[in-house]
Amino acid sequence: MKTDIGIDASAAVPRATSIRLIKWLTYLMFMMFAMTTDSVGVIIPQIIQQFRLSMAQAASFQYVTMLGIALAGLLLGFLADKIGRKNTIILGLVLFTLNSYLFSVGRSFGFFVCLLAISGAAIGIFKTGALALIGDISTSTTQHTATMNMVEGFFGVGAIIGPYIVTLLLGRGVSWQWLYVIVGTLCASLIAIALLARYPVNQQRSAEPIDLKRTAAMIKNPYVLGFSLAAFFYVATECAIYVWMPTLLADYDGPAKLLATYALPVFFVLRAGGRFLGGWLLGRYAWAGILTLLSLCIFVCFLGSAIGGVRVGVYLLPLSGLFMSVIYPTLNSKGISCFAKSEHGAVAGVILFFTCAGAALGPLAMGAVSDHFGHARYGFLLATLYAGILVAGTVANSIWHPARAQLRTRDRRDYGEVAHVEA
Repeated sequence: MKTDIGIDASAAVPRATSIRLIKWLTYLMFMMFAMTTDSVGVIIPQIIQQFRLSMAQAASFQYVTMLGIALAGLLLGFLADKIGRKNTIILGLVLFTLNSYLFSVGRSFGFFVCLLAISGAAIGIFKTGALALIGDISTSTTQHTATMNMVEGFFGVGAIIGPYIVTLLLGRGVSWQWLYVIVGTLCASLIAIALLARYPVNQQRSAEPIDLKRTAAMIKNPYVLGFSLAAFFYVATECAIYVWMPTLLADYDGPAKLLATYALPVFFVLRAGGRFLGGWLLGRYAWAGILTLLSLCIFVCFLGSAIGGVRVGVYLLPLSGLFMSVIYPTLNSKGISCFAKSEHGAVAGVILFFTCAGAALGPLAMGAVSDHFGHARYGFLLATLYAGILVAGTVANSIWHPARAQLRTRDRRDYGEVAHVEA
């Protein structure tokens, strides 16, 4: 007798163990790279002083990484479909590990920027492999969304741990560079887990070549484009908080001074906690309605801050993290789930490209507006527009449900099928 992954029924326990192992590997991968990408805000003041940089020069520590992730997602996302999830993940993890250890020998700003670009490319490779893998181990599009929220919950945990480690290192007189050595060591252990795990094998169902040309064609697909644009405006809104909120609240002097000081950690904690809750919530209620409600709450937080100024924003902007918790992983999940599993790598790569574009261009435009008008609050007016566009998109989705039929088709065709196991 065969189980649903093509192995003997007597091997059901090893199968279940492998699936759990794969899930934990995915969770830890997201936590690990968040420890580096979301520590930039703590590292930038150090490199400004260390290398005597302008803020524009120091900002490359964020934009170069995002550019690396974006290009790898777009140009190499098809690898997850072509060479398999396991090989793609291991390739990205090995590159990330080796690159992380090189931070310990760096002495120049240019060298670090190059390492960050490579780090971003490595993240883009193993992240698209991991995103595609989630579809392989899910039993429905609904479970896919719940798992994606759990994954992003661990990303939120990494976003808290990374800055905390940097703070501890600096407090003991140790360079920020050693964060990357610590994370590289963690990544090396994940490679061992990836080598041991048995992965589901995704079967290609057409003779269409799996290459960059197919990825480029994906961009024109209305489902890919719609979910990618929604991800762009969501991420642009989210990045407004962790890139520019500290600047906006820097001169705050009022009764919530303590909250203003710790506004960013509060935001990250609320975002992480909300994602774990979201994994449970989205398994029980319609995702379209939840996204509309939460995006409206985010818009209210930004609009209230725009009208009431910093004295209101000190409360509302950190609170927005709770409402941001489930939006991105849900958009990502539904966009990927609209397609056959054999195409998940390419689709994940395109959405990842738009995600990183939002992370880079959104804050950049806010900075330009703030510089032009002379204060960060003007940049947040632009961010309020980002949030408004996101609300409009989620409301339209709740009314017309353009992806409903496609998601039902994929549930019927993909999630009751016999799968196989990759060695």
